[in-house]
Amino acid sequence: MAQQMDSAVFERRLRPVYDNLEVGNNRKALQESEKLLKKHPTLLCARALKGLSLLRLGRYEESHTWLEAVAEEKPVDDSTLQVLSFCYRETEQLDKIVELYKHAVKQNPGNEEMLAHLFISHVRVEDYKAQQAVALQLYKVQPKNAYYFWSVISVVFQGIRGPESMIPEKRKLYLALAQRMVDKHIKEGKLETEQEAFLYLHILKLQNKYEEAWEFLNGELCAKLYPGAPVSMKFELLKELGKWQELNTLLMQLLEADHDRWDYYKEYLQSCFELLKVPPSPDSTEPEFTLVSCHEFLLRIIESSERKKRGPYLARLELLQRMRVAQLQPQQLVGDFDELIIEYFRLFGDKSCCTHDIALFLPSISIEQRQALASKLLLESGISSTSLPQSKEQMQKHICALQISRICGSHIELPVDHLLAFYTALKLHYEHGLSTFGKNLLATEMGPSDAYALLAANVMYDITLREMKSDHLFEALCLLQYVLRNSTSNFHVKLLSLKIYHMFGCLLGAQEMYDYLDIKQIQLDSMGYVHCNLLPLSGRFAGARSCYDATLKFFTNSYKERLEYIALTYRFYTFSKMEEFMDFKERLTNSLQYVACSVETQLCDLVTCYGNLQQNLSAYVAMSIEPADDRISWHELSDNRDLDAVVRFDPLHLVDGTAERKESFDQEVEVLQVRSLMLRLFASFVDLYHPTASAKFAAPNAKEQAQDRPHKTETATLELLRESWIGLFQRLRLMNYKPLSNRFLVNLLPTRLHLLLEVPYEKFFDDLAQLVLDFYTGDPQLTLHCKAVSDNVLGLKDLCVQTIDASNEASDGLWLRRNQQQKVAACLEILSLYAFLLSVLNDKIQSSGKTKIKKKPNADNKTCDTPQPISEKERSQMLLELMRQLKRKLEDCDAAIRNWKAPALPRDLNSFMADMSLKPEVEATLIGDVSSTFKESHELLVTELRNLLKDKIRMVGK
Repeated sequence: MAQQMDSAVFERRLRPVYDNLEVGNNRKALQESEKLLKKHPTLLCARALKGLSLLRLGRYEESHTWLEAVAEEKPVDDSTLQVLSFCYRETEQLDKIVELYKHAVKQNPGNEEMLAHLFISHVRVEDYKAQQAVALQLYKVQPKNAYYFWSVISVVFQGIRGPESMIPEKRKLYLALAQRMVDKHIKEGKLETEQEAFLYLHILKLQNKYEEAWEFLNGELCAKLYPGAPVSMKFELLKELGKWQELNTLLMQLLEADHDRWDYYKEYLQSCFELLKVPPSPDSTEPEFTLVSCHEFLLRIIESSERKKRGPYLARLELLQRMRVAQLQPQQLVGDFDELIIEYFRLFGDKSCCTHDIALFLPSISIEQRQALASKLLLESGISSTSLPQSKEQMQKHICALQISRICGSHIELPVDHLLAFYTALKLHYEHGLSTFGKNLLATEMGPSDAYALLAANVMYDITLREMKSDHLFEALCLLQYVLRNSTSNFHVKLLSLKIYHMFGCLLGAQEMYDYLDIKQIQLDSMGYVHCNLLPLSGRFAGARSCYDATLKFFTNSYKERLEYIALTYRFYTFSKMEEFMDFKERLTNSLQYVACSVETQLCDLVTCYGNLQQNLSAYVAMSIEPADDRISWHELSDNRDLDAVVRFDPLHLVDGTAERKESFDQEVEVLQVRSLMLRLFASFVDLYHPTASAKFAAPNAKEQAQDRPHKTETATLELLRESWIGLFQRLRLMNYKPLSNRFLVNLLPTRLHLLLEVPYEKFFDDLAQLVLDFYTGDPQLTLHCKAVSDNVLGLKDLCVQTIDASNEASDGLWLRRNQQQKVAACLEILSLYAFLLSVLNDKIQSSGKTKIKKKPNADNKTCDTPQPISEKERSQMLLELMRQLKRKLEDCDAAIRNWKAPALPRDLNSFMADMSLKPEVEATLIGDVSSTFKESHELLVTELRNLLKDKIRMVGK
């Protein structure tokens, strides 16, 4: 027996299993555990390790059986509990860990380690009330401060994150209780660490007790325990208390010590303007505050700085801007705006951040003043239309002046011939900068003149949009690829190239750029939108699937890690990081990117399934789709996109980043609504005919209960989802969403919302729902509904063929290419799902009389006047006819795709080479490589779509 074994022997015999699991040799670990179990069949830890080995090998059902058997033994030894906990964490069955340790604690109520494990298991499932109870139990067993404050923070979280946190009275009650608990500890002199002091301050701030928090922060106890309290905490409290004079004095001291803290300057200026609002006290002997002292302070810092630092100069400009907003007269005090900007440009124009710095203050002047200022900066740079930069610093000033000029709107009204000349000049400047200042760069360095090319690409897009032709943008793409050869680490170039490839429907080029960006970890959430959002209905289902896999792997793996991070904050007593980790976890869990990728992955799997019916149904069961259960927290979806990563220099008065973000997010949520509901609706079709598939892992008596349910209940979910489907499309049309603006190159590409409304998704799945119900009940109207669905299939086939014909006939094959590919992919997606469903229906109806018993009409309806249900035999014949019709239409689509020509470039390659005017040895290979990427992308698209159609033809051709 395990209990009788010596602990040293016990460890020694289990060690080979642990070692093999640690290095990933799971098969060997399984062999070692089985060898050990032959000698000691009752050794619980060995049985648990066998379950873990099976889990790692992907043998989930066997693993589940072994682990359940061990858990039923209710183990109490730490080794077995740890292994079981590890297994349950991997399978995300966190509630089972709680049950394990609950029983272990019952057997050893005074065991500190077991109680600590139970507490952490409650942390993982966010059961704050249970956390509090266990923490107090721990404190009684071992009166440590850590355990006491575990209970305090558990009370706090009940008030701000628990189920009752939305009730103001309950929130107030919990926070007051938490404060009393800490007050008791303070009176007893038991406060020991800075984290305890931080928690107390946090509790006071949550209750808006800022005066008490300020007194504690400045008290002796806090100074002793928490000497490193961040100064931002003082800023926050002083602002809440309205102590602007104290805040002003504190910030002056901090700025005199560190002249370049822009965040301090902003707080300082806010305090100055708040002091202006304070009426003078008749008893005060101090002079009334004025902005003169503020300006003098900034000048004193500028004069006293040994090295010129940006902070005080930016603060002076910010002072001027705030005075304008307050309708004061800044010229008399601060000086002329243009002169201050030019002075700043002279000092810092050779830094890449200068453009962004100056752009911060442009909204305070009119458009005409902005353009006049841009002209002054161009003169100040010292570069004219006939001269070239003589130094790297002068070149950077010229780049800054050009970027500011575009931001001010100076280029937007230029005629096309002027823009083309400007593009040529930018290209020449890039070449000059590359040859003169871009030699011997490190692989991680960006080329000093790359910004010219980025600006040139934006100019070419402006021309493209005016002419509605793709040739200029294709040329810009070639230029960007040339830049990328010289500056392999310039992610700005990669992002713009990725965007243009997507605009032209070139999935191969887009994927290459996305791979080249090497997006990892959290960037898959914040930056994944540049590619993943554009993959659905792109036509490359397999390519999209692999991209989703990489993204979802990050989310699933990091979910477990995030839970452990939160657990570690308790173990290491770092309360200051707890809410940060919790907020991070919630943002990722509810990320739109994550949810959308999950839904699109499941749809992609259903569309591309190619095995026999049993294999397809097994894959479907593994998806665990619950049609009746909408698992998405729609009101908590989080927009985690980093839209500022794609740098832009577009006119400020024509760009509203906040509105663009909101509009795109709203439309993406609507797209997710459609796709998620379509997935659930389709799953309800399958579940109606194969309920055992979805109930495979349900309770043993679930099948019997399903058979006993009334007929109406069986179709209730489908009918409810069908109503929701119709209602959703009606609402979307009433909302009248507009396509996202394509005014500038860096704008987000349009969402799929309008495509989903244009292609007949709504009617097809509505009619298909009716057809599924009719086949299930044998409704006499089945013939009519078969005709309706057949007409829909014909319409989709025609749309697919017509779109391909239009693509073949287009003289400019790139301009509308993306939209055409999406239409074709949407048609084939619908037809593929329809083919899968027909194979499911055919299998069920062809099977022996199981459904005949279910489909008998009720005795009450047996009257001479009531139409009788259609027989199983007739239904089978109708279904076979539908399959034959679909097969013919799929063959027509296949023929059209086989004849789909590669996109025609608007001009021949020689013309592009003449216009590019690059080095002769570069031109031919560069433009040839880009054009071959388009051709290869098209060939891959055609191959993948034809393979998809072959699978579906085989599926319905039985």
